[in-house]
Amino acid sequence: MKTTINNLKKGDKAIIKSFNVDVIPLKLLEMGCLPGNYVELIQIAPFGDPLFLNINDSLLAIRIETAIEIEVEIIKN
Repeated sequence: MKTTINNLKKGDKAIIKSFNVDVIPLKLLEMGCLPGNYVELIQIAPFGDPLFLNINDSLLAIRIETAIEIEVEIIKN
C-alpha cells in the first residue's frame, strides 16, 4: 500500500517520492512540491479539507483530492 500526503497525521514529516503530474497543479510544482523534497503536515482544517503543509519552508494548503495523488515516505523520528 502506498502512503500519500492525506495519510499523514499532524506533525508527521515525509519525503515526496512521486506523483501524478497530470493532476498536480503547476503552482504546487513551482512552490517546491517535487520528488525528494520534505513535507510536514502542519494542520488539518476543521472539516478535514484542506491540509496545511510546510514543503521546503513554503507554507501552503492543498485539497484532499490533490493530497491523494502525492506519494510520500514517512520519516521516522
